[in-house]
Amino acid sequence: MNTRIAVIMMALSFSISTAAAAGDPAAGEAIYNKTCKLCHASGMMGAPKPGDKAAWAPRIAKGEDVLLSSAINGFNKMPPRGTCKDCSDEDLKNAIAYMVEQSK
Repeated sequence: MNTRIAVIMMALSFSISTAAAAGDPAAGEAIYNKTCKLCHASGMMGAPKPGDKAAWAPRIAKGEDVLLSSAINGFNKMPPRGTCKDCSDEDLKNAIAYMVEQSK
């Protein structure tokens, strides 16, 4: 295989895996509306509101892995998995992606 094609394939593979790692905001909207909205829409117990750039900026800066870990394990007053005991890690990742997208 020619080196140029190999480099293009590697770059394409990286961009696809990066997009997958970021979560799907469109899929996350339904999860947010079903389970996250209760606290995040009102800022209950310090939950950052989607769209509040000042509140989200330091969280976004920590990276997606930290945000997902906080959602899975709980953070401050948020219990593990928030109010979504039946959400998969992928569901949580998508909900986070939705809130982050609203907050950039």
